[in-house]
Amino acid sequence: MTANATVERTAGSRLFVLNRTIPSPDELRELHELEERLITSRVREIEAAAPQLPDRAALGRQMKELLKAEEADPPEFERVMAEDLDLEQFKEVVAQFAVDGLTESESFLPIVWRLPRKAKMAVFRVLIDEFGCGNLDQAHFNIYRDLMTELGMSLDVGDYLDRTNEETYAYVNTFFWAAARAPRPEYFLGTLCYLESSILYAFKCFAAAAQRLGLQGARYYTEHLHIDHFHAKELQVAIREFDAEADLQPVKVWAGFKMASDVIGGATEAAVASALKAV
Repeated sequence: MTANATVERTAGSRLFVLNRTIPSPDELRELHELEERLITSRVREIEAAAPQLPDRAALGRQMKELLKAEEADPPEFERVMAEDLDLEQFKEVVAQFAVDGLTESESFLPIVWRLPRKAKMAVFRVLIDEFGCGNLDQAHFNIYRDLMTELGMSLDVGDYLDRTNEETYAYVNTFFWAAARAPRPEYFLGTLCYLESSILYAFKCFAAAAQRLGLQGARYYTEHLHIDHFHAKELQVAIREFDAEADLQPVKVWAGFKMASDVIGGATEAAVASALKAV
């Protein structure tokens, strides 16, 4: 489906389509307007309400506190996914994240030229892993394809555009914005740092569900539980090196970090709710 399609789309779906095209001038204006409404206004609110973060040490403490609190108090929808969803319901969860899984990490690429050299290398080491070190069998988007193939699902992203929750689009579109159009690269460092750090506990319910249902595709989730331990460390390195090489603005890292927490948790909750309705 191209950006010129006449199908009436939700705001999130439309923004996702525009993010994956070369937009015309009118479409670029539309893209910016959608991002202002859906993303940047919320990021500004988070930044305005942020705690005092005079330096990177204070930022690190705040990020650790958020992660620790989330891990200590998992939401009920994570238990439901891990213990209760049947195969058809779990397929709905997989479908809700298809626009992410089938395109995983593609949205990150524009950040590379925006980072100073040592921070760039730390992020690039993460990207190398995301794309399987050039080995298609190990690339995360391809492992998601394997999971979907096992479940008998379409591998065409276009087939999911009109059924995906706005919460999932909020998650995916935030990363497009943070990598390519956020006014400072610190927003991206915050969003990716949260993603890589939180997966170490947030993906446990996905892995538990897939393993309980006997899916070989559980590998998609267990691979993340393994490799993202290293990725989380690399993002800390990237933030540290950015601080050494450039004028780090900790509050912008925090705004990206907190925004990612909000949208990723919201996407998972909405996916489980959709699965329960699909009974």
